[in-house]
Amino acid sequence: MTLRIVVCVKYVPDATGDRHFAEDLTVDRDEADGLLSELDEYAVEQALRVKEAADDAEVTVLTVGPEDAVDALRKALSMGADKGIHVEDEDLHGTDALGTSLVLAKAVEKTGYDLVLCGMASTDGAMGVLPAMLAERLRVPQMTQLSEVAVDGGKVTGRRDSDTAGEQLEASLPAVVAVTDQFGEARYPSFKGIVAAKKKPVEEWDLAELDIDADEVGLEGAYSLVEDAAERPARTAGTIVTDEGEGAEQLADFLAAQKFI
Repeated sequence: MTLRIVVCVKYVPDATGDRHFAEDLTVDRDEADGLLSELDEYAVEQALRVKEAADDAEVTVLTVGPEDAVDALRKALSMGADKGIHVEDEDLHGTDALGTSLVLAKAVEKTGYDLVLCGMASTDGAMGVLPAMLAERLRVPQMTQLSEVAVDGGKVTGRRDSDTAGEQLEASLPAVVAVTDQFGEARYPSFKGIVAAKKKPVEEWDLAELDIDADEVGLEGAYSLVEDAAERPARTAGTIVTDEGEGAEQLADFLAAQKFI
């Protein structure tokens, strides 16, 4: 029986480019170059390793985002995933983490799954809460912050590493797993993989196909709202302290002036 693996990936603004807010205080994604979130590449890598160790497995990559988000899917497909699903709808604009978890849950249920893999966080929002929200909506076990993943006999196992110890975790399938970047580098797409990705199927779904009302997502359905935003002040020249016996005093005066102490 085929092991059905779904990897949730996100199309995010390039951190090296110019990023700013639109008039409605959402991230202006039209004016920023985007790419597959780096932390999600590790989720794709883990999915491919599980597939390679299985007798029969299929990896589907799933994203929710604007038209250009298909580029994130193509990157994952060029790494070795089998097919992609792109949920795109103009009413999704401004959707928060709760709304996104709803859309992903509906899409995961529609496509069918045994194992859902996510990165530990997105490189733009960096909230790290979506895997837990997704597992709750799907009513399945969750394991987060795993540095390695394996599937055998209807169970998923993994290791969670901390500064002081390592834990071995296990859950019955179906399950949601979030992985870290601690297990090594994600593979680079080969030329052959890039060419093959152009022929792999990518399905496009909207909210109606997932039976989601527009007022459940987007800015209107968001549980959080950005009321104000300001650009980060430009960097200014630092202060050089020449320590001639009064360095500590000068440092204390500086911190006091900045209201740090």
